[in-house]
Amino acid sequence: MAEPPPPKLPDPVQWSRDLAEIAERSRRLVLDFLARQSGGAAGMADPLNIASAFLEMTSRMMANPGKLVQAQVSLWQDYMTLWRRTAERFLGGKAESMAEPDPNDRRFKDVAWSDGTLFDFIKQSYLLTARWLQSTVKEVQGLDERTARKVDFYTRQFVDAIAPSNFALTNPEVLRATIESGGENLVTGLKHLLDDLERGKGRLMIKMTDLDAFKVGENIAVTPGKVVYQNDLMQLVQYEPSTERVKRRPLLIIPPWINKFYILDLRPRNSFIKWAVDQGHTVFVISWVNPDEGLAQKRFDDYMLEGPLDALDAIERATGEREANVIGYCLGGTLLAATLAYMAVKGDERFKSATYFVALTDFAEPGELSVFIDEDQLQSLEERMRAQGYLEGSDMATTFNMLRANDLIWSFVVNNYLLGKDPFPFDLLYWNSDSTRMPATMHSFYLRNMYQENKLVVPGGISLCGVPIDLRAVKVPSFLLSTKEDHIAPWKSTYAATQLYGGPVRFCLAASGHIAGVVNAPGQGKYGHWDSAKVPKTPDAWLKGAKYVNDSWWPSWEKWIARYSGGEVPARKPGDGKLKPIEDAPGSYVQVKAS
Repeated sequence: MAEPPPPKLPDPVQWSRDLAEIAERSRRLVLDFLARQSGGAAGMADPLNIASAFLEMTSRMMANPGKLVQAQVSLWQDYMTLWRRTAERFLGGKAESMAEPDPNDRRFKDVAWSDGTLFDFIKQSYLLTARWLQSTVKEVQGLDERTARKVDFYTRQFVDAIAPSNFALTNPEVLRATIESGGENLVTGLKHLLDDLERGKGRLMIKMTDLDAFKVGENIAVTPGKVVYQNDLMQLVQYEPSTERVKRRPLLIIPPWINKFYILDLRPRNSFIKWAVDQGHTVFVISWVNPDEGLAQKRFDDYMLEGPLDALDAIERATGEREANVIGYCLGGTLLAATLAYMAVKGDERFKSATYFVALTDFAEPGELSVFIDEDQLQSLEERMRAQGYLEGSDMATTFNMLRANDLIWSFVVNNYLLGKDPFPFDLLYWNSDSTRMPATMHSFYLRNMYQENKLVVPGGISLCGVPIDLRAVKVPSFLLSTKEDHIAPWKSTYAATQLYGGPVRFCLAASGHIAGVVNAPGQGKYGHWDSAKVPKTPDAWLKGAKYVNDSWWPSWEKWIARYSGGEVPARKPGDGKLKPIEDAPGSYVQVKAS
């Protein structure tokens, strides 16, 4: 058997140069951090209000010491069994595993986690401890629902952070890389860490993909079109037709302003916008502005008036068509529902069908995002927004990343900082890193009236432009798409809208999550969907009666919306009507970076 190659020894000259550079960059970062802290706001030590939640949990736990002792004894017995089985493996025997990771848990995919007795012991010790900690916390009695949810969420954040895969000395893949490279991986990783701190001006902004590999308008967001209208809040993009005849009623897409619209136009092979154009739709999309302090006072009402309602007027001038079909994605779907309720009061029937992508309207069960919405946190957030006029894009990005910390935080810590590798070029993660800001007034209204108080489902609970609205007055046919593993808009919560709207409703459930389940082109062999024409009162009853289709939901939606197309007309190009092109798609608003 061949001897393994000797470990690579580092070049002492290069090491000294690298360490000197690292030391100087670290010194600058520390000085910059200290300078910023001297002007920091008081009372920001715990902006997420975590301490009070855990203090209450601890008090409740100590009120029942017998149960706590029982849980500790149970954990100790599991440890003893693990020790015994590990000893059997060290002596050459076989032993049944005490704890195995979820099959989808990529942290322990390296074969050493199973084949190596020591690393298998480390893995199982961690899994036993993690599961014990989370189950013990969940069983604490007497906590109100919000506090219990917050404690559970941050316990999971802690458990994810202490995984042995996140540390060099307990990750077999990192140890191999360190031996094989003579430690170059750790030096390179430290440089990556400093790069991310410098890019974030002292705040860690983990690089998830090669940020130089993509350019909006060149290799992503490349479906041909023109900007035909713009105002303070949005540009309206009209896409070039790819068919000789098109559906008479144009299709308007309202994306969320939390993210940029080109998630629906990443590459030609997975672009929903291009696919819709190829089906004969005259597609218009709203490209929201990346707001600064000058738009601090923009309200939710303004996003309605200067978003979908302005877009409808512009579409009529561009095509001569007064009627249109409309899609709202995520927060864009929430805005769409509110807009349709407002239009119902005004007698405005220009939208002939409405499609909602993973959109919440009933916020009674908003999922894990609710842990960030309590009075203390909202006051802290509003104080920060008042100071600068908007919410930083990175703040919202961090919140969403925490919902899937192992995939969107810790996997990159291991890859970038411990293994010293460059992140892989990935269009979706480039989009995820291209964050947007939000105006202070609008964002505060949305969080308080919807997430905190759930007023949108209350008849007259919300007024827009002085008009009380009621979602039950929405009579247009509705297609609701949700995704089964959605962490942002849980599908059972989005299903509640099927019982709200006054018109005919179709519900469709795609596999996967908030993004991958939506951006799932036909024929890719990725994710299927469940579909049913019936909408019983409960989501479980719907799923029981739904039919599974092993392909994308896009063709099912196209079959549904074709009924509301209004026939066919010759293809319309940007500039054919009364609106002349301003610039090429995807426009200049989408190019503005939050940084």
